[in-house]
Amino acid sequence: MLGILRQKVGAGSSSAMSMQRIRPTTSALRAFSSSAKEMTVRDALNSALDEEMSADPKVFLMGEEVGEYQGAYKISKGLLDKYGPDRVLDTPITEAGFTGIGVGAAYYGLKPVVEFMTFNFSMQAIDHIINSAAKSNYMSAGQINVPIVFRGPNGAAAGVGAQHSQCYAAWYAAVPGLKVLSPYSSEDARGLLKAAIRDPDPVVFLENELLYGESFPVSAEVLDSSFCLPIGKAKIEKEGKDVTITAFSKMVGYALQAAEILAKEGISAEVINLRSIRPLDRNTINASVRKTNRLVTVEEGFPQHGVGAEICTSVVEDSFGYLDAPVERIAGADVPMPYAANLERLAVPQVEDIVRAAKRACYRSASLAASA
Repeated sequence: MLGILRQKVGAGSSSAMSMQRIRPTTSALRAFSSSAKEMTVRDALNSALDEEMSADPKVFLMGEEVGEYQGAYKISKGLLDKYGPDRVLDTPITEAGFTGIGVGAAYYGLKPVVEFMTFNFSMQAIDHIINSAAKSNYMSAGQINVPIVFRGPNGAAAGVGAQHSQCYAAWYAAVPGLKVLSPYSSEDARGLLKAAIRDPDPVVFLENELLYGESFPVSAEVLDSSFCLPIGKAKIEKEGKDVTITAFSKMVGYALQAAEILAKEGISAEVINLRSIRPLDRNTINASVRKTNRLVTVEEGFPQHGVGAEICTSVVEDSFGYLDAPVERIAGADVPMPYAANLERLAVPQVEDIVRAAKRACYRSASLAASA
């Protein structure tokens, strides 16, 4: 069945955009596991794929340029040489085709990892992801498991326009039957990808292009081949007592930077790295809000029906009596992503936006209505 995928795509990929520094300074990284070395997110993903493919012969990788070119972002570097073309499959440029083949392979007990060069292209395959992968376990009364991972870069990069910059976290998180993960650090990337591959259900794994080259501290525990993070559990990256800031993917780094700035002004911010968008760790979020009595949600996606909106609803439903200020939502602008660099910056959340929102929540600045 998989033989037709052995043809190679010869076309090259556009080079990755230059990386921007989005990490906080070292002092804000104390919440990571104690580390002896650093690892890039790219290497964390590569090593997780390698170890899971080595441990389970049912795991295979497929997508555009994952083999001969070693991945558009070099996530699959070295895997074709090690595992051969039967398990690292270069596909034609046809997301609907190879995603459908991947779902079919999962029906028969294999464990495909389907790479999209960008999640914007997953729209070509969304019928297979939602109607075939997400719903089959329920519609078969539990008789069919679909152990498949859909992974690739999600959200804004830099200068690639509206059709290559969208965040799909809220889209896929709305679908019963899917699990949706979004790593920030190398620890997240390694532990969550291993969890996704081992999971019996379909997992949408949302990476970020600008994080691939970022290095993060990793401990010996994280580097162990048995390391795996639980799906559905958030991580408190920085403890605080005055305001809770939730974020995922690249925005976690922005939230940590904002927390450093706020600390200089006497505001102690607690930063939660969601890690898992579906299932959402409502317990950790609500416990934090009950401690700080304030909430700021941060995401790159559109504001309407977003991840932040769901978090706000959860807090209003479960912890409304603990709130001392209106909830603040920081999200991308409600427009297609502009191509011009100056407009692009205005369309995605910035560190200063998070700082202003946290200060409003703490009544340390003028409200939006008062300043209008």
